[in-house]
Amino acid sequence: MRRILFILVILMLWRCGNPSVNPDDLHYLNGYWEIAEVEFPNGAIKEYGINPTIDFIQIEDGKGFRKKLKPQFDGTYDTSKDVESLSTATTNGSILLRYSTPLSEWEEKLVQLDSLSFSVVNDEGVTYRYNRFEPIKIPQ
Repeated sequence: MRRILFILVILMLWRCGNPSVNPDDLHYLNGYWEIAEVEFPNGAIKEYGINPTIDFIQIEDGKGFRKKLKPQFDGTYDTSKDVESLSTATTNGSILLRYSTPLSEWEEKLVQLDSLSFSVVNDEGVTYRYNRFEPIKIPQ
């Protein structure tokens, strides 16, 4: 009985330590997202309440873009012409999001993804958690 319990605990710890994202779920990234919190390597967490900007992500066949938007009270969005090219890659069983602009390139490892949230971790070990953006609806 102890052996079975030991094996179950090891399997649970291994699974929790190695979360995986199904490549078939990448379509969930399409849409509007707002940052919920940032977790730093030292364990400190910065939570976000109301965000002045949100991200719009569009990916098809492993390529797409991410753009920053400012939601307006009338349901529209203000945006700049800045856009980050985005591509996906699979390395050692992990899905990487690779970004590029005319000035920089970087990547983040996708560690969690579903229809309502996703998380990425960057090269510095900073984890960003996003929630699906829900526009504020003001009755007219």
